[in-house]
Order: sequence, then C-alpha cells, then structure tokens
Amino acid sequence: MLTLVGRGMSNAEIAAHLTISAATAKAHVGRLLTKLDARDRVHLVIIAYEAGLVAPPR
Repeated sequence: MLTLVGRGMSNAEIAAHLTISAATAKAHVGRLLTKLDARDRVHLVIIAYEAGLVAPPR
C-alpha cells in the first residue's frame, strides 16, 4: 500500500489496482498515516522514497 501511495496513486487508483473498494483503500491509507505518524499523503510519499520502496524519478 505504501509503495502505491509513493507512486502517487489516488485511493481510487489503488482500489482498482488491488481489486478492493475505494473505502477500503482509504481506510488502509488512513491506518498508514496513523501508524507511521505521517502528517499527510505527501509525507507518506517521502517515507516511501526514504524506505527505498519507490525509485526517484529520472
């Protein structure tokens, strides 16, 4: 989930990619925000890059 957020995918795009509902994707992103003590989705993207889950753009 963090990798997909790190790639800049919306909740709807994540839901379609994982074949889950948009509400479930939103709930998972919310849990990531809480567990990783992130301020917002942008902070999740930064965490994903720092963890090496997403390659920096060329």
